[in-house]
Amino acid sequence: MRTAGVDLAADTKKTAIAVIQWERDRAMVERVELGASDEVIVEIAATVDRMGIDCAFGWPDDFVEFVSRHAQGARVDLSRDRGIDWRRRLAYRETDREVLRRTGRAPLSVATDRLGLTAMHCAALLDALADRIGPIRRGGSGRVVEVYPAAALRLWELSRPGYKADADVRAALVVSLEEQAPWLDLESVRRQLIESDDAFDAVIAALIARAHALGETHPVPSTVRERADREGWIVLPSGTVGALAVS
Repeated sequence: MRTAGVDLAADTKKTAIAVIQWERDRAMVERVELGASDEVIVEIAATVDRMGIDCAFGWPDDFVEFVSRHAQGARVDLSRDRGIDWRRRLAYRETDREVLRRTGRAPLSVATDRLGLTAMHCAALLDALADRIGPIRRGGSGRVVEVYPAAALRLWELSRPGYKADADVRAALVVSLEEQAPWLDLESVRRQLIESDDAFDAVIAALIARAHALGETHPVPSTVRERADREGWIVLPSGTVGALAVS
């Protein structure tokens, strides 16, 4: 099995991709590339079993409805709630609320934070991926899934504050990852993971993709499955990182 992870950014120069080759009781990071173009991501997607992309796959239904109504000149609908509760409902997807419930950490809002620029990039990338490998199921039931490395690190008890900004913190995190997953060969990419938080997150995204391939992720609640297919759904690992080597 081969899995890939993408740390997507609004600009190609900050986008990273990693590929992991899985064998029995062993895995090797065979490629990490910074400045990965959409064309590179699409080509790699065609060669792997699963790909995890760190970016929102869609926008909140309530936000989409609000923007559409506003564009048509309709009044703002405040019949369900008002004030900050209404704004929060529009700002976050169901999957964002689920991540907060499970990890205590809320993802950035794709509707109100800078993540929106990256999500625009992602929407175009998903179209390009669909042209090459077939329809992309935003709800997490296909080959390409939405991931959130920071949340996975929390669930794997690997989270370290400041890892995105501090190379020393990433260096310690790489050591911790190797201790929990001694079967994972990071030797050829160690320097890249320490020097670049984008490269590091791409590898974590590829590990989450493996968890998804093994069925070791939390399922989408049946009550929100249709909504997840529109808004996107972050797949969260349900087991330990050490168990990912089990074939």
